This record gives sequence, structure tokens and C-alpha cells, in this order.
Amino acid sequence: MKKGITVTVLIFIALVFFGALYYLYAKNQESPVVFETDKAEVKTIVKSTIATGNIVPDEEVLIKPNISGIIEAVYIKAGENIKAGDLIAKIKVVANVSNLSNSQNQVKTSKIELDNQEKLFQRQKTLFDKGVISANDFDAAQLAYNQAKQNYNASRQGFDIVKTGTTSGLGNYANTLIRSTVNGMVLDVPVKVGNQVIESNNFNEGTTIASVADIGRMIFVGKVDESEVGKIKENMPIEITVGAIENKKFDAVLTYIAPKGKTENGAIQFEIKATMTNQDNTFIRAGLSANASIILEKAEKVLAVKESLVQFDKKTQKPYVEIESSPQKFQRKDVVLGVSDGIYVEIKSGIKSSDKIKVWNQGLKTEEEKK
Repeated sequence: MKKGITVTVLIFIALVFFGALYYLYAKNQESPVVFETDKAEVKTIVKSTIATGNIVPDEEVLIKPNISGIIEAVYIKAGENIKAGDLIAKIKVVANVSNLSNSQNQVKTSKIELDNQEKLFQRQKTLFDKGVISANDFDAAQLAYNQAKQNYNASRQGFDIVKTGTTSGLGNYANTLIRSTVNGMVLDVPVKVGNQVIESNNFNEGTTIASVADIGRMIFVGKVDESEVGKIKENMPIEITVGAIENKKFDAVLTYIAPKGKTENGAIQFEIKATMTNQDNTFIRAGLSANASIILEKAEKVLAVKESLVQFDKKTQKPYVEIESSPQKFQRKDVVLGVSDGIYVEIKSGIKSSDKIKVWNQGLKTEEEKK
């Protein structure tokens, strides 16, 4: 019995011994891992966030009528440059029956009053010429007569305005002639001849006849997510890329960040505005979609390495790289990091541009490929 146990133990020891020899032999047959190296580069690193939006005019003026009626003629079309005072459209007034009736009654009443005051005036004039009444009494009669004539003329003008929208003596101030109030380009003319329009008043914003804007002063209006809004602030530089204009970027400055966000598709979005500073002579159509790259940090012509070359100490979490001291032998060098764009990171101190940096994750890739 004891002899059998002894034989079994010896066989087990022999198997372990020969297994260890085979493992060491197989290990020696493997080719050693040769680590590649890389060098630092001088680069300009920009850390930015992207906002999507549109290019719109800084100020867009909506031209509205101050009298209701029907468009009789339109003198402009979209794309034309106009000046303040240029004629835009003409309106034909459709009189309101009630207002027309009231104005007509006022004319008749003022005419009756005028005829009566004229008779009194002629009577007082005859008496004054004979020396029966004083000059004060005559002057009072003449004043009443003149006021009656003025009231009659005013009622007739009011009747003409209600009926036709204008009257003699108004000239360029006629309500039926709609003129531009600003210089700029006509962006849109949403009405046509025959369309009915409503006047602008305290209870109604009125019908827009044309929209005019200065296309030389364009701004970017977009939205950023709540996760990014805390990283931006006013006066930050922005690069605008317009989808319809290839291979060109426009500089802008962030001028507005909405104090209140709005929920869109389950996410909180904040509106931003940026004023373009180098539009040059490029014609940018209002409403074009654009992307704004908001520059959070920028480091120009600094020493930088790929982020994949940087390692972090497991205990202190401080960054470091491994520098080749001799062929396939490396030593640790602590580094101070700066701006990162997600691919390259600035190296403020710790290494030189001539140092060869170990591609440390190459060994990990090799092990994964083996598995």
C-alpha cells in the first residue's frame, strides 16, 4: 500500500517537473516584444465645442401698413437693395360702411354749422359797417365763422381718408403708399397684388408687406447643450462654418448666452448669438445653416504628444511617459499637461522634443492579439 502511494507521488512530481521544463522551453521560443517609439511635435492645440444654428441678419425690419385695404401694386421684389423712403407698395382702401357713414354725417353737420355761421358773420359785418356794434363783437363773429370753415374742411378730409385712404395735401405722407423705413436688402415680400392687409395698431401687429435687412451685418444664432453652457462665456472667439460655402471659415465673437434654457427632445438647450467680424464681401444668404466652433482654450505652437502615449500613476494619478534611455530600455519621466483636443495634449514640462517616447499600449495590443 505504502509502495503504491510512493510511486504515485513520484509520478506526479515527474509530471510537474517535465511540465515546467516544457513551459520554459516554449517561453524561450517566443520572440520578445519590441516596443515602438514616437516623438513630441510642435502643434497648435485648440479645445472647442460645437454649436449648430443659422446665419440671420442682425436687424430685420418688418414693413407693415398703417391702414387696412387691398394691395393694388407691389414695386419691389426679394433680393433688391432699397433705401429708406423708397416706395414698396400701394394699398387700395376698402371703406368701412359704418365709418364712412359717420364721416359723411360729420361733413353734413359741419356744413350746416358753416352756413349758419356765415349768415351770422354777414349780419354782424353789416352792423359793424354801420357802426352799430363794436369791433370786439365783429371779431368774435369772424372767429366763429373761420372755425366753422376749418371744421368743415377737416370733416371733408376725414371723409376722403376713410373713403380712399388719402386726401389732398398729404403728399408723401399718404397712408396708401407704403415706403421703406430703413436701408437694406429685401429678404421677402409675402404679399401679392389683390391680397388683403390689416393695419398695425395696438390690438393687431398687422400684415407684413416686406422684410428688409442689412446683409452686411449678419450674426450666428444657435443652441448649445446644458453640459457645454457652463464652459462658455461672452466675448469668446468663434469660428463659423457655413454648409453652403465650402472651404471658408468666418471669425465671430460670442455676444449673447440665454439666461434660460428650453427643453428640446428631452435635453435643455441654451440659445447663443455671435457677431461675425470678417464677412468680407462674401454674400451669405439669410437662414443658411451653420456650425459654430467655440474656442474654449487655445495653445499655439507648443510641444505636444499623442494622448495615447501618456500614462497615469495608479496611486497618485499623476501623468508620465517612458523615455528610451538605450535600445528597448525605458525610464519614467513625469510630465505636466496643458490643453488637450482629445487627440494631442500639450506638454508644459518634463520632456524634450528629441526624446523618444515608448508606445506603451503596443504590448497590451500584442497580448490581446495573442488571446
